[in-house]
Amino acid sequence: MNSEFDSGTTELMRANERNWDARAPIHAASRFYGADGATPADWWFAPFEWNDLGPLANRDLAHLQCHLGTETIAFARRGARTVGLDFSARTIDHARRIADQHHVEVDYVRADVYDAVAALGARRFDIVYTGKGALCYLPDLERWAAILAELLKPGGLVYIVEFHPVLTSLGPKPDPNRQELLLRNDYLAGRGPLEHDGTHTYTDGPALPPDAAPVYEWAHGLGEVVTALVGAGLTITRLRESELIPWPRFDRMIRDEESGWWRLPPDDARIPLLYALSAIKDR
Repeated sequence: MNSEFDSGTTELMRANERNWDARAPIHAASRFYGADGATPADWWFAPFEWNDLGPLANRDLAHLQCHLGTETIAFARRGARTVGLDFSARTIDHARRIADQHHVEVDYVRADVYDAVAALGARRFDIVYTGKGALCYLPDLERWAAILAELLKPGGLVYIVEFHPVLTSLGPKPDPNRQELLLRNDYLAGRGPLEHDGTHTYTDGPALPPDAAPVYEWAHGLGEVVTALVGAGLTITRLRESELIPWPRFDRMIRDEESGWWRLPPDDARIPLLYALSAIKDR
């Protein structure tokens, strides 16, 4: 665990690691992830992601906070020399097994994202990818952005596809007949992490053990993400916002016929639920 954080923040990050260790076997066996092949790896990608990433053959790609690697193996199948990194040792064990089952070559490394430069050694990458639901577990985006910049080759691309802070700010009104969405969580950082029940996970399957550690999430507004990347010397080249997400966060969501992903009903206000950000290292 990165030693530059104060002891209180370090303990919260360790609690998150223990929580994700407990989640790993439940997620690996879940219908939600379909790691046995029931859910194709491409399902987790919006169509515009492949356009933004461009050809991957013979490119070096690092997938940070990769979890089970359900997205990571899609990069390898497109010919990228792929590394997946995650802080959960149990998750990495499952990711390696899943890759072997699918006969896909991925180099998985167990390390906290803040220790990625040391863990990956001299390797530098054409693409550094961070996928959906990752940034909320990072207490400091300036340090994170500096690590991304250091991992990139000159001309390399950072590609971030993340749940929009508008989405994470919303919660349903406690009325099962209406499910009206209201602002319930912080959009902006500044008031510390939000603690969630350690026995809860978002997939199907059994609950976590009663003694599972709680999980902590930090709010990061879109301006904070952009400013951190620019401060690390990266140039923003594209920012997309989308009303689609790959699973129904709220009961009221409906399936989009074209993409198969999920959106709010047509009578609701159109709001961004996902964003995709591209940034390059000029030199």
